[in-house]
Amino acid sequence: MNITDLKFDYADLADQKLEELDLPGRPAILYEPVKYTLSLGGKRIRFFFTVTSSGMCGASMEEAIPAALAIELLHNFTLLHDDVMDSADTRRGNPSVYRKWGTSAAILSGDILFVKAIEQLHYYGSNERFSKEQYNKLQSVFYECAERVCEGQAFDLEFEGDITVTVDDYIEMVEGKTAALISGAFRLGGTVADADPETLEELALIGNELGIAFQIQDDLLDVVGDPEKFGKQRGGDIIEGKITYLTAQTLERADASQKKMLTSIISGKEAGAAEIESVIALYKELDIIRDTRQAVESYYSDALRRLQHFPSSEYRNDIEILIEKLTNREF
Repeated sequence: MNITDLKFDYADLADQKLEELDLPGRPAILYEPVKYTLSLGGKRIRFFFTVTSSGMCGASMEEAIPAALAIELLHNFTLLHDDVMDSADTRRGNPSVYRKWGTSAAILSGDILFVKAIEQLHYYGSNERFSKEQYNKLQSVFYECAERVCEGQAFDLEFEGDITVTVDDYIEMVEGKTAALISGAFRLGGTVADADPETLEELALIGNELGIAFQIQDDLLDVVGDPEKFGKQRGGDIIEGKITYLTAQTLERADASQKKMLTSIISGKEAGAAEIESVIALYKELDIIRDTRQAVESYYSDALRRLQHFPSSEYRNDIEILIEKLTNREF
């Protein structure tokens, strides 16, 4: 995502810092997939939210870079393992590590990304400018994020094909799978700035709102987005039998015959083009797509509203600009 309205190119900074990581050349089966993964780019929003929230709370943005790298590496760790669990052929429009190197390499490379993420936090433990309490808080936030992501992913697996899943169940899953890392990015940034507990809670809530919005938006783009821009097959979630915000809403609204049709498709995991179009037509008939768009806008608006609790600054302004762009993203 080219964020041209920002005065500073945070994505370039993230890429630069990731390139500077000390990654050996051997064993190649371990480190080549890691280098490949990090070279694929991405929105780097978790890195962005860590450094900007730190700056918004009065700290030097540079001091938050190790924490930002930690959360970005943790995110990429989850992607490598997600692709194994989903048997995904592509990632960001390119062959996935799972497809290029196989299951074992993808798992192992994900594991080393997790280790490298933890190593980034050592900066705060060995730097006298940060108290032992701050270092412990940073570690606690990081490990809580990792735990919640695992829980969210486990719920995602449990929910596949389960027609009893409610919208509330879905939101609980998303708060772990997606929102935990975005909320964690804000909390890490605030902790680097030694923010008080009330401020950290407000940062966590902003990140949670954004994470939920981002995941619901992904669900929506799966059926209405341009596959060339989105980098995924249209209706991929339907094919995989995933319970998304759209399917959870539909299951709550559908009559018996509609629910039977939807259940048959998402439980079979063999949906073709005709079945995908049938599900999308049902979404439109029940106003699911319209209401999903409204939900996305509502969550993003809530995050923007909470930002007003912070004093005006270039960092808050940059966060607001990015949220506006995320609201209208196409991939």
